[in-house]
Amino acid sequence: MRQVEVAVIGTGWCGGIRAETLSRSALVDRLHICEIRPERLEEVRALTNPATATLDYQDIVHNDAIQVVYISTTPESTHFPIARDCLRAGKHVLLEKPIAMELWEANELIELSRRNGVKFTIGYSQRFNPKIAYARKSIAEGTLGRVVNVMVSRHLSRNLGKKIASRVKLSPAAMESTHDLDFVFWLLEPAKPVRVYSQGAYGYMQEINGSYDCMWSTVTMDNGALVVVGGGWNLPPAYPNYCGTWIEITGTEGALILDDTQRDNWLSTVSEGTRFPMSTMPGEQVDHVFAGQMGPETIHFLESVLRDRPVMVEPEHARMVMQTYMAADLSAAINEPVDLPLSNQSIARIGDLNAAAIAAS
Repeated sequence: MRQVEVAVIGTGWCGGIRAETLSRSALVDRLHICEIRPERLEEVRALTNPATATLDYQDIVHNDAIQVVYISTTPESTHFPIARDCLRAGKHVLLEKPIAMELWEANELIELSRRNGVKFTIGYSQRFNPKIAYARKSIAEGTLGRVVNVMVSRHLSRNLGKKIASRVKLSPAAMESTHDLDFVFWLLEPAKPVRVYSQGAYGYMQEINGSYDCMWSTVTMDNGALVVVGGGWNLPPAYPNYCGTWIEITGTEGALILDDTQRDNWLSTVSEGTRFPMSTMPGEQVDHVFAGQMGPETIHFLESVLRDRPVMVEPEHARMVMQTYMAADLSAAINEPVDLPLSNQSIARIGDLNAAAIAAS
């Protein structure tokens, strides 16, 4: 069996999941971890028994034995420089979403991966949700006929929303609906988005980072299909990191309704009240099995490298998703539809809005 040396840069919540998953895999020869918080580095070291553990990601970059790198760092502004350095070093990279903060950064990462002949993908783990996989299979087989519309409503508990919104000035569309835009565009391939109209509503999150509590975006596809995606992060505190999603797909020959609200796992105790175990987006380890999407996604990328197979999420697709949520942010700000691909005028207006937000913070 062929094995490979692998590294995880950033071992917080998601990076910790990836490190633990890789530490259990027979495909991994030696695991290396990197984390800027010494106490967390030691915690993950104890869990994963890595070959090396470092506070400086450049140690990973300059280790020629490491072929595959998972980048799970926060804040999200760190994604570009770390991914750039790893791709330049000829390493295969799985990068958590978003692919970048600016379109030119995404372009550079894609070009680097092409030039160096390495695999590069983005961590859109919802493609590994069996319900989403079933939807793609149903559409591909023609069970629903021609898809007319897709509706996705995803909402997080405010304790998780506060955690995310406090570290980065990005909207619910960019941080949460991005997952749904990804898999919906995947379901509807080869159709592409051509117009976005979005609205947002303020509430609990406004004082935390100036963000909307929720955003609803209507996306028109070039084949006429209509996509409506709602994302929010202001549900009352519940099970830690709770995420509930409802999906409706309607076609000319049928409809598919997917309940991913996790109401089938309901725990109620005297001390903690109602909880919904195994309800987080990435999933969690439960004894000997992983309940969720991120575990299988982590191993899939490793297999893609070892067997030279296509990655699940092409970086060009992630760039298209990025343009869409950028258009959603602009649309909500100017109260007008925004066409895709983004025009130079739209990109300039987005730049002006971002600059104003930075100046106000």
